[in-house]
Amino acid sequence: MSIEDIYRIYSQHSEICTDTRHIKKNCLFFCLKGEHFNGNTFASDALKKGAAYVIVDEEAYAINPQCILVNNVLQTLQDLAHYHRKQWHIPILGITGTNGKTSTKELIKTVLSKKYTVLATKGNLNNHIGVPLTLLSIHKEVEIAVVEMGANHAHEIKDLCQIALPNFGIITNIGKAHLEGFRNIETIIETKTALYRSVQESKGKIFIHIDDTLLMEHGKNIPQITYGSSPEADYYGKVIPDDMKCKVFLPQTNTLLSTHLVGAYNFSNIMAAIAVGQYFKVPISDIQQAISSYIPTNSRSQILHKGSNTFILDAYNANPSSMIQAIKNFAHIKHDYKILLLGDMKELGADSIQEHQSMVDLIKTYNFSSVFLIGPEFAKTEHPKGWSIESMEKAAEIITAKKLYHAMILVKGSRTMQMERMLDYF
Repeated sequence: MSIEDIYRIYSQHSEICTDTRHIKKNCLFFCLKGEHFNGNTFASDALKKGAAYVIVDEEAYAINPQCILVNNVLQTLQDLAHYHRKQWHIPILGITGTNGKTSTKELIKTVLSKKYTVLATKGNLNNHIGVPLTLLSIHKEVEIAVVEMGANHAHEIKDLCQIALPNFGIITNIGKAHLEGFRNIETIIETKTALYRSVQESKGKIFIHIDDTLLMEHGKNIPQITYGSSPEADYYGKVIPDDMKCKVFLPQTNTLLSTHLVGAYNFSNIMAAIAVGQYFKVPISDIQQAISSYIPTNSRSQILHKGSNTFILDAYNANPSSMIQAIKNFAHIKHDYKILLLGDMKELGADSIQEHQSMVDLIKTYNFSSVFLIGPEFAKTEHPKGWSIESMEKAAEIITAKKLYHAMILVKGSRTMQMERMLDYF
């Protein structure tokens, strides 16, 4: 069946489902395959639970007219999303980067929603499945779509751009992450900057951080809207010193923005949202209110209080560049009793020991009250006695026994470490 024919069916059944645990009545169910499962085996169950049609790619599962047989279910999902995207002549803002993608996306969504009906990627559904699902959620009321794009292997951003066809783009930054998949920083740069090249091909514009020389180099000769701390930027601001949360002053509009975001490293994310908002004519008072009211969730730079302790919970993920930012920012917070509670950084491949050692060496330059480094990668480093704890279970025992009070605690680590669990032991 052609994409045009499938699109006609989709037009009548626009709810897309990929998980039989969350079936919506009259949906179009895509039997996606995973590393350890064959999605085709769920076709019958999906129909029983109310799916209007199921998309399969193995003939044995095409058991009735409600089963649409295609060559590849994932490719069909992506092709359908691409076809659907081409029906809409609206701004499609693609966002990628090593750190800050989701925070920037959420800030931009919050700002633009003051004036427009905005569709944005849910959570961090930013991969080869999530991006098509986001695009297929565009409907006639949507005025702007904000599409987050993630990658952990070469060429993945290019592939996502070929589906989404963004006409605006933001790269938050480029740093070391997923080195296991990318192999080196050069491949990361090539992969991320594919967003710029895609926007250029669409004759669109990029929003670019003027203070980032790497991004400026790769964004030259592309129509751009600049933001940052330099007065030469189209939209500029400066960080106002504050003990924990990032405050920003905008000289051009004489506006002070207080935020719930931790650390000056969030400045570029905030300025990106301000630049996008102002470019799309959102009143500055609405931008101010939107950013000031935005509260991060899901272990992303959250400030939490438990008993007498204050936590900076930034445990959604970690890589060398974000870990360095977090440690340096934490070091400058004024508090008498500061504790580092850090978990391993994953997917660093052959560079893992070196990158973890760099974190240990950085920590040594500061005078933290206590340091807990959890996981087998930190255990391989040369570190002061008592810093390393190889397992979460042992860490829980030690922290419970110490009975820590009146402390400021930074909690950070890769997603698989689930460092937020450590709060249960305080």
